[in-house]
Amino acid sequence: MNTTRRSFLKSGVLLAAAAAGESLAQGKTGKPWKTSVGLNGFMSSEGRFHHSYPIWEILDFTSREGFDGVELVEGWPHGAYPKSNEAERIAALKRMYEAYGLRPYTFQTGSADAYAADQARRDAWIAQFSEHVNLARNLGCDFIGHWPGGDLAGNANLDEAITHLIASYREAAKRAADAGLYFSFEIEPPFVFNTFETLQRILAEVDHPACKTNFDPSHFDLMWERKGKPHEMLQKLGVQHIGHVHLTDCDGTLFEGTSKHLACGDGHCDIPAALKTLWDGGYRGWIMNDAWMIDDAYDAYRKGKAAIDAALKVGGAANPEL
Repeated sequence: MNTTRRSFLKSGVLLAAAAAGESLAQGKTGKPWKTSVGLNGFMSSEGRFHHSYPIWEILDFTSREGFDGVELVEGWPHGAYPKSNEAERIAALKRMYEAYGLRPYTFQTGSADAYAADQARRDAWIAQFSEHVNLARNLGCDFIGHWPGGDLAGNANLDEAITHLIASYREAAKRAADAGLYFSFEIEPPFVFNTFETLQRILAEVDHPACKTNFDPSHFDLMWERKGKPHEMLQKLGVQHIGHVHLTDCDGTLFEGTSKHLACGDGHCDIPAALKTLWDGGYRGWIMNDAWMIDDAYDAYRKGKAAIDAALKVGGAANPEL
């Protein structure tokens, strides 16, 4: 590894400074954490458990339960994302959410092309990422999510794949920053990138404040000996590197191709400790309640929101300025 510990710490300082600025701004608005639901939860519950979730019902529920926004997902409920130059479609999409007092604050993207051995595939991914940056800016999003899922994508070994991903993420971070955004990537246990050491290396070698990572207790649990203490891995990684939170519980197993997601309190993860670690570490951003492959998505979102509200009461009591 070429990046030194000093360089990694330098990146951490930059991220911490950005987080501090966000903390001050959000403190003034009384929203140290903004909460959301993910359309991926409704999509997967509909597909796996055959429920029906009309979009207007989802948005009405999300608004009534006191959430602030929605994380969009490609292909659901009605096809692909708009193109960044489709002003009328973007305006219509924004109006739909704003009518319920909500924001489409981010959206999901994913591709193995970001680390493919073929340079042409990586170049095409950068071009697509730039298009997504423009779309996110026009939608009024805060950041973009990315999932580097897939096989080795033609690379000879894992080290080569990581090296290519780091190079792509360096360029992606520059383009996101130029647009006033950042991106938050998420590695999962079934991915080729699936260890704490890999996650740490990617952050260290990209070394850019616009490149952050997701905290998902279910994934951290499976990458941290499945002992129900994902906050321990979070502490070792450093909260300053977190750009987004997918809040979910887990029982330490896999289900339908990823870490099993459970409503907060239904698994073995210490969710209060995870939220306290985020709070104490200075995280002041979006927390999406993640109901991926959960039968009753509405129940999962209510339980997740209750866990966040409880943590905010504790944090707010200790930090009355917020």
